[in-house]
Amino acid sequence: MDGTEARDARGLAALILGASLLGFAAMLVRWAAPAGPLAVGFYRMAIALPPVAWLAWKARRPDRPEIMRARGWCALAGVCFVADLWMWHSALHHTSAANATLLVALAPIWVAVVSVAWMGAKLRKGFWAGVILALLGALILGFAKGARWGTGRGELLGALASLAYGAFTLALGRARRDLSAPEALFWVILWCTAGFGILGLAHGETFGGYPVRAWWALAGLGLVVQVAAWWLITWGMGHVPTNLGAMGLMVQPVATVALGWLLLGESVRPLQGVGTLLVLAGIAACAFARPTATRA
Repeated sequence: MDGTEARDARGLAALILGASLLGFAAMLVRWAAPAGPLAVGFYRMAIALPPVAWLAWKARRPDRPEIMRARGWCALAGVCFVADLWMWHSALHHTSAANATLLVALAPIWVAVVSVAWMGAKLRKGFWAGVILALLGALILGFAKGARWGTGRGELLGALASLAYGAFTLALGRARRDLSAPEALFWVILWCTAGFGILGLAHGETFGGYPVRAWWALAGLGLVVQVAAWWLITWGMGHVPTNLGAMGLMVQPVATVALGWLLLGESVRPLQGVGTLLVLAGIAACAFARPTATRA
């Protein structure tokens, strides 16, 4: 295994572990009730900000023109992540959670298309086969949990959320070329904190008066999901091609099913097992079919 392959292996392992930790997000959001979706997003980012700021200070680099451009990419990533979560939570009010999950799973397709059209990547047939396998697995996971077509509004929001998530992945991958993982994560979280706070105030959400269990859930979202999971993902994004990074993030719905079974006592149907295996097979196929070099 040469140096590049070793870096890719470590980066993909970090991405998969981080995406697995993201599986805790769904149940923690549920336990954070009665906090609204924008308030949950705000506290998730605000709680994560101090430890990430300390990590970023320890890993800081001298300012250079490339560093300032990379911070601009982080700002774009933060705005896209706020848009993704906001539209995702809004979609849940108009369609099933499974439907919204299915549509957000389109994000790796947008990343691959942009990489080919804009960044000059050449994706091998094996990579596209992996994308199809993983998306088919996500489709099966969604329908195994009861996904059905709704009025159309929720589906549109879910599709737009997938575009925002794809844009977030591309912007984060670009920022990681010139920033360390803690620095990139700090600037993204800083923008997300401001975005969720402004939107929450504009929509009249309450930011206090929650029960103790809700505060513990918010702390878990901030420290486990936003610090630990996203530090691993951000570090991994700097060591693998962006296309493969987007595929690695598809482990999240698999982890959500597994954690729901372990911690919430939710039943797991045989069809969900098939979907899980297809997602993992798709990621493995993409890992073994690395894209060729991209244009600068």
